[in-house]
Amino acid sequence: MIKQSFIVASLLLGLSACQSSPQAQIEDLAIEGTWHIEVANGQAVIDYSPAQLTFEAEGKLTGNNSCNNFFGSYVLSGQSLQLQPAGHTMKACVDALMAQEQRVMQAMPAISQGKLSKGKLLLQDADNKTLLILSKK
Repeated sequence: MIKQSFIVASLLLGLSACQSSPQAQIEDLAIEGTWHIEVANGQAVIDYSPAQLTFEAEGKLTGNNSCNNFFGSYVLSGQSLQLQPAGHTMKACVDALMAQEQRVMQAMPAISQGKLSKGKLLLQDADNKTLLILSKK
């Protein structure tokens, strides 16, 4: 009887040791708020440029792409991040701001992840190439 109890206890202990522990939940990046765009596709933005992204609650994305305002949405899961611009105003600006606006708009749909580094938000593509560098306003 003692031998059977020992075997049963050993089996139960062995089974409980094999159970996987729940994986640690990865926290979402703390990106909510307004961020000034400092670099777009490898080029620093023009001084005093209004380029910015605003991450609002429940996945709402708004901002200024250098010349025009835009709106859309974003999906954040841990460090995985997708930006989905849906529309923007269409006013004309000086050529330099229009070129910068194109760099910003081209970068946004290619974003697949973000990370915080030294107070900056780095938005990267699937190859870990940094497409946008942002600073918190």
